[in-house]
Amino acid sequence: MPEKINLAEKLSGFEDQWSPKIITRYNHNDIMVVKTEGEFVWHHHDDTDDFFLVLKGRMTIETEDGDVTLEPGELYVVPKGVKHRPVAHEETHLLLIEPSGTPNTGDAATAAQKDSI
Repeated sequence: MPEKINLAEKLSGFEDQWSPKIITRYNHNDIMVVKTEGEFVWHHHDDTDDFFLVLKGRMTIETEDGDVTLEPGELYVVPKGVKHRPVAHEETHLLLIEPSGTPNTGDAATAAQKDSI
């Protein structure tokens, strides 16, 4: 029997910040939820775009080309190669989509480990 995924339920199952949780996979992409607050590190992805959809809270994606502020229900895709830094102005819940194995900092040595939940 097919199972649906409840995003609020998945997000209620953990408290850690900036640690993406894989909730399913789609065409070799990880579909993840993450809780964030404060500033992440400046980084870029050489080979992939970076997808952010705000579910709750408010976030600014700072880029070399200008900033984009996102409210619940809004999304932004950072083009590959663009240096950026997510900043969550309050606890913010996100849905992220990226190719499986993509490090969240653009560098495997400094990336947070992604756990499946």
